[in-house]
Amino acid sequence: MMHYNKYPEIKPGLKLLKRMYVVTMLFVFGRAFQAVSRVDRGAKEVFAKMPDDFVLDFCVVPNGPHMVVGKDEKGRIKYMGWNPAGKKVTIYMKIKNMDAAFRMLTFQESSCTATSRDRLIVDGDLPTACGVLHIMDLLEVLLLPKFLAKLGVKRYPKWSQLSPVRKWTSRLLTYVRLVA
Repeated sequence: MMHYNKYPEIKPGLKLLKRMYVVTMLFVFGRAFQAVSRVDRGAKEVFAKMPDDFVLDFCVVPNGPHMVVGKDEKGRIKYMGWNPAGKKVTIYMKIKNMDAAFRMLTFQESSCTATSRDRLIVDGDLPTACGVLHIMDLLEVLLLPKFLAKLGVKRYPKWSQLSPVRKWTSRLLTYVRLVA
């Protein structure tokens, strides 16, 4: 007769390289949120519709990295770091595990596909969360080459939706603000 004590629990590995990549990408996306909010008019409009007390905690559960972004006293979008402690978070967006986060942040899977496959949990105002996903798609279009951005967004914008002048100007200024 088999007994369950004979077989120890198997614990998953740490996935250190995936975690380092996800931490780096969340840092870059946090800084890019701040940069694009000051550069691109479409992003400014989306952020203007968000509540004044907007604070986003985008994280990987159960104990993964965090990206905290929110509005400051002047109404500007600011990257607030990786620690949500002491901040009044109004919207939580959680990726269910490190593999799903890696899949999303390596652009193997778009945010729409991840949501439909139940890999993304939203706790908070749903229209605000949709605005955040819209900004993430815009960031992917601005920061990535076209062949990579097509993988990360549901529909790559046509020329009539995002003119080349706006795209390249926003891209250049976002890169400059991202680094500076």
